[in-house]
Amino acid sequence: MFKEDRDECTFSWADMGDIQLGRPNLGDMTSVTVYRLMQYTLRDVLIRRFDPVTAGEIFYEAGKLAGTEFCKNVLKTDVDFNEFVAQIQKVLKDLRIGIFKVEKADLERLNLTITVDEDLDCSGLPLSDETVCDYDEGFIAGVLEAYTGKAFDVKETDCWAMGGRTCRFEAKKKI
Repeated sequence: MFKEDRDECTFSWADMGDIQLGRPNLGDMTSVTVYRLMQYTLRDVLIRRFDPVTAGEIFYEAGKLAGTEFCKNVLKTDVDFNEFVAQIQKVLKDLRIGIFKVEKADLERLNLTITVDEDLDCSGLPLSDETVCDYDEGFIAGVLEAYTGKAFDVKETDCWAMGGRTCRFEAKKKI
């Protein structure tokens, strides 16, 4: 499952196992602290082994794979855009990932401005001079691609870590 060499991703939703069977008392919820501990230590090791740009690219790629699989396995894709957004809002809030909103949507060109309040990755971090939500960028790109069948570029333009109190993402269909 994890020890063989490969040139492409082989992740499957089933790889996560039966959480209810394996955690009958603790269930599938954990703390933001534990999630960030995993994410930020992994990022630190990737930066040390490679460099900050490569680490960010790896997080984006992993987020995109996660967003694609999340959309395919958790969301209904045979609905109109407004219903799709309502689903994402409900599921991300129920899972305590963040409060998702679409600020602007040009559906003809597939250009969106999306915000995530109380973002799992960064809300509450100390101020820095950089956006930190590379995984979220990829996750949003994966969800949008799985829904529309079109590839997206997603870039965070505002981040809690830069002083914003929401994370804002520009999502544009790749040309």
